[in-house]
Amino acid sequence: MTGFVFVNKPKNITSFAAAARLRKIFGEKKTGHTGTLDPMATGVLPVALGGATRFIDLLESHDKSYRASFVLGITTDTLDITGKVTKERVAKVKKDEVEKALEMFKGEIKQLPPMFSAIKKNGVRLYELARQGIETAREERTVNIYSLNLVSAEEEKNEYVIDVSCSSGTYIRSLISDIGENLGCGAVMTTLERTSANGVDISDCRTLEELEQMKEYNNLSGALIPVDEMIRHEKLAVSAAQSKRFLNGGELDLVRVKGAKEDGYYNVYSPEGKFLGIGECVKSEGLLKVKKVYVEK
Repeated sequence: MTGFVFVNKPKNITSFAAAARLRKIFGEKKTGHTGTLDPMATGVLPVALGGATRFIDLLESHDKSYRASFVLGITTDTLDITGKVTKERVAKVKKDEVEKALEMFKGEIKQLPPMFSAIKKNGVRLYELARQGIETAREERTVNIYSLNLVSAEEEKNEYVIDVSCSSGTYIRSLISDIGENLGCGAVMTTLERTSANGVDISDCRTLEELEQMKEYNNLSGALIPVDEMIRHEKLAVSAAQSKRFLNGGELDLVRVKGAKEDGYYNVYSPEGKFLGIGECVKSEGLLKVKKVYVEK
């Protein structure tokens, strides 16, 4: 089966393990997930099955949204509650002070990726170095925080919940850690739920248990989102002969292609309406080039 599945990842399993369970459920050898979630995190995990894995890099939106909770006065080596406590400080912070601090982290900001992350340094993942007690220099990244709002506050317990909408590559652990440092007492993330990714809301996701039940009832196709529904561009129909050439990786002469008016990507279809893949119109060369060919496997 080929397409995209949006899973509500449970707590305490890796994204890789979630994708592995999907391979078993769907009977597919090939899966690929986007936007890795830490084991402690839950929520939206986009997974591509079969031939859809070739289209992951063309997903339209990579922005994400999260709901996270944190506690002030504690810092850990992982920047979340699963790590080793590195410092404890007295936190005498009011709700309005937290709200004021949040304002400083909206918009385009610089962020230092945590050592406990899957980013590679000289071919080695940072978390592998961190587990050996090695801390290495990392480059700051520019990320965008579109919205950052306080959802709830328990001042007596120093516990807060925030909603975050951000660009791809944003580490919520790092964001919370930076907010804590701004408040002068430190902070550590205690829970994390991804509420949206790639334009799909958590309410439209299925749990692994729900998918297993759908398998029992022979209804798994209902959980699949076709590739051309996730990769949406203007539609372009080509002739039977052009379809064959396109599927073989051949460029098409724009003079013979109706509808390719502007430079950019197009969803290409056969005369019967079968999705063939993504073509790129290059008017300066007079060609519709093959960006991705759609195959089931």
